[in-house]
Amino acid sequence: MEWIREADVIVVGAGFFGLTVAERLASESQKRVAIVDSRDHIGGNAHSYIEASSQVEVHTYGSHLFHTNNEKVWKYVSKFTEFNNYQHRVFAISRGEVFSLPVNLQTLSQLYPGITTVEQAAQLLASFPKDELNNFESKAISLVGEIAYNRFIKNYTEKQWQTNPRDLPAEIISRLPIRTNLDGRYFSDKYQGLPMDGYQKWQEKMVTDEKISIQLNTDFFDIQSQIGKNQLVIYTGPIDRYFGYKYGVLGWRTLDFETEVVEVDDYQGNSVVNYCDEIPEYTRIHEFKHLHPERSYTAGKTVIMKEFSRFAGKTDDPYYPINTSEDRAKLNKYREEAAQLKNVYFGGRLGTYQYLDMHMAIASALSLYENELRLATTGQ
Repeated sequence: MEWIREADVIVVGAGFFGLTVAERLASESQKRVAIVDSRDHIGGNAHSYIEASSQVEVHTYGSHLFHTNNEKVWKYVSKFTEFNNYQHRVFAISRGEVFSLPVNLQTLSQLYPGITTVEQAAQLLASFPKDELNNFESKAISLVGEIAYNRFIKNYTEKQWQTNPRDLPAEIISRLPIRTNLDGRYFSDKYQGLPMDGYQKWQEKMVTDEKISIQLNTDFFDIQSQIGKNQLVIYTGPIDRYFGYKYGVLGWRTLDFETEVVEVDDYQGNSVVNYCDEIPEYTRIHEFKHLHPERSYTAGKTVIMKEFSRFAGKTDDPYYPINTSEDRAKLNKYREEAAQLKNVYFGGRLGTYQYLDMHMAIASALSLYENELRLATTGQ
């Protein structure tokens, strides 16, 4: 294929990691880059589209919220888009009541009547048992207590992971902020917001350089044999698949979505609401119009998306690495083999077997380019 022969670099995967690497290689190193993706769109899991009847921007794979404290990343992404001032807030429904998440003073006051000050909340959180923090359940109880754990975390976690929380690693709970004040924001990063023109427009602007070609609906492994030995490959697909699963399949969680246009102006009053009880089976509902309150929408219509979680098979889209001790042992073997390869670099969520937020994927891509790829492609 001519596009393969003409490329200096093959980037496998059009998520934010791949797009960032491709943009840097083309614009700064003046390299010809071919991006290959098996899907029919760029953007990876951050892809979005406008639902025609409602004019709501739907995040194809669930709500993606951009936030970062990294000044370099913020300056980089701001070259391609402006952001609104959206601040992400999550609410949870448990036993017929609505609570603010993450756990904060308001949440604690609802669960523990009489807790009304920051000092009282801090004392309450400090009183929870801090011993034997070797699994998800014990760590979560040490942070928020048994009452909050049983209301918000236990059933939600079992639906999300289909695993007893006692069998999950303790570090998973660290993603949930816990506050003693009335700050209801999910993230506290300096920079937060949603791209004003949407994720799709942002991603398209990253690859306007004429030295970048994009091949969609193309499986890397179908064209791998045609890539020359002197061409660089930036691989962001599953690392275990690259090596033919020779050490076993790495464990992932995947998500299923049910999207519906609802004939109301506002379905749930917020962008994301968690469902913390065993029933319903879905973990949360997204309502995307709340991400862009500055936009105009079709009256009497909104778009909701119900999210379901399960174990990922080989043909499913991976989202969250399960990361058991067995997974880590396999990963180490794959990483040892990857380190021996010449002209192949692994990155992104799937290529590193890490859960990376968007800003983390972009930061990692910038670092790879500045520390290795720039030298490899220019000799400088």
